[in-house]
Amino acid sequence: SKVLPSNADARGTVEACHASLRRLGTDRIDLYLLHWRGGVPLAETVEALEGLVSRGSIGAWGVSNLDVDDLAELPEGALPQTDQVLYNLTRRGPEYDLFPWCRERSVPVMAYSPLEQGRLLGHQALESVAEAHGSSPLQVALAWVLRHDDVIAIPKASTAAHVEENHAALDVRLTDEDLKALDAAFPAPVRKEPLEIL
Repeated sequence: SKVLPSNADARGTVEACHASLRRLGTDRIDLYLLHWRGGVPLAETVEALEGLVSRGSIGAWGVSNLDVDDLAELPEGALPQTDQVLYNLTRRGPEYDLFPWCRERSVPVMAYSPLEQGRLLGHQALESVAEAHGSSPLQVALAWVLRHDDVIAIPKASTAAHVEENHAALDVRLTDEDLKALDAAFPAPVRKEPLEIL
């Protein structure tokens, strides 16, 4: 049987990056993410990513879906620019130990699916807070994710109007009472939880 190369091994990482550069029609990617851990030692992948930075193919590298145990295996002095994880009101597990690990090392977290693919709609607590702010429930949910200076959100937007609605979440200022109501409806984790994925 033939063993296929991994996009995360030394050669595969470089080849995957060059293929992406060709598809994008550019000579540099600002932030290149290792999306899945796989079976390749992180040191090998990081060495390839650092090589891509040195050659100017990428500006920086980050990771996605890596938990604290994975991040602890990174080579000494090698830190990603971000860790992209599933994070929203219903998926708060990263707050327990991943957020503190990243904060201690000044690594911002990138929240994907911050609106839980729209499944947050209709939740009474969210509706109440939104009504008090004259905002949509999804704007409140996005503002909740963005309440931390070190959390980046990447909500889906398929139209210009959707982009504008998401942008308006930056104007929503959640009060302590709002945050208490949302915490009661969507409790913070009280123990380590495995990272969730979509």
